[in-house]
Amino acid sequence: MASRKPITTARRLRRDMTNAERKLWSLMRQRPDGLKFRRQHPIGAYVADFACPEIGLIIELDGGQHNLPAHQRRDQSRTTWLESQGWQVLRFWNTQVFEAPEMLGDQILEIARSLKQRRQNPSPP
Repeated sequence: MASRKPITTARRLRRDMTNAERKLWSLMRQRPDGLKFRRQHPIGAYVADFACPEIGLIIELDGGQHNLPAHQRRDQSRTTWLESQGWQVLRFWNTQVFEAPEMLGDQILEIARSLKQRRQNPSPP
């Protein structure tokens, strides 16, 4: 049986979203290009800030603490594991959400469309 810790953590994080997460969620919940994003989505032992399982995309928002070496190592380990599970991980700074939300949204949508197209039309082996 899977541990309930990630689910409990995800529920708490959904309730206590940061201002940057709230702002990005207001864009993602509109289902850009018909894609359904989930917020604070448990994946294995981790909780992704935003995830679109349909195309295998994770979006992480990072605050200043992510500049610390120990945090950078944890982030890299987490990203490596998530990518080994077939996810593509995008990381943005919280400040990007506030300084250029439209540009950030466009960038996410461009990558999401590319992933969606790849899933619909996979390359032959």
